[in-house]
Amino acid sequence: MSHVFSSQSQLDKIALILSRYIRLPVSTDVIPGAFLEAVLAHVRDAERLKTYDYVDIVDRSRRVGWSIKSTLAGTPVTWKRAKIPNQLDLITGSRLSPAGAQQLGNALLEFCNAHARTSLATYGLQEIGYARLIVGKDGTVRYFERKLCDTNKPNIFNPDDFTWRWSVPKRTTKKEQLQSLHGIHKATQHKWWAWHGLGENQLHFSGEKAWWPPTGAPHMTAFRLPLPSEKISFDCLVEMLESI
Repeated sequence: MSHVFSSQSQLDKIALILSRYIRLPVSTDVIPGAFLEAVLAHVRDAERLKTYDYVDIVDRSRRVGWSIKSTLAGTPVTWKRAKIPNQLDLITGSRLSPAGAQQLGNALLEFCNAHARTSLATYGLQEIGYARLIVGKDGTVRYFERKLCDTNKPNIFNPDDFTWRWSVPKRTTKKEQLQSLHGIHKATQHKWWAWHGLGENQLHFSGEKAWWPPTGAPHMTAFRLPLPSEKISFDCLVEMLESI
């Protein structure tokens, strides 16, 4: 049995805390990832790491960890800054042939897989899950959990599932934008990756949307952003704080 997934009562508690948080006058429609980490750690009796490891919280007793993301629906997820060994040589080779581009893309996926494998080893985990909060344009807030890997299958991504190519240079009114390396998912022909290795090495993971379950799927919960009339007034918040 996987320990990644919260029980229904735990999902209900997560939704309750988050829905009440966004009623506060100091909150915005974007629920900070750090707050989601704290909520999940509280509900699951887990430890929040506050590191740059792949997992953000761990339950050492059950040997499970979670990577946590919280964004608006249209905001791309950043895996992290991906600076890889032999980066300059791989970039040079990637411009000479499709095989070179594939080699560079494979190195990026190995970077992602190694990031997760390191967390498995460092914290003695048996499995890693993904905890995700998405605020939709229609005001619907969805939270779901997904299993990503375990000690039997420690890699999240298979390099054979992707092809890689550099984007076409774009020129804006002010300057020419740097190219990014795109990873195309073979089965869907959709762009899953964009690596900005000519700049700040940000690795964007747009294919993460393929992980989103449909509404009503298992291991998820949903609620709506509050109406302005449902928000707690600032004066009320101050009164609550003064009464503590």
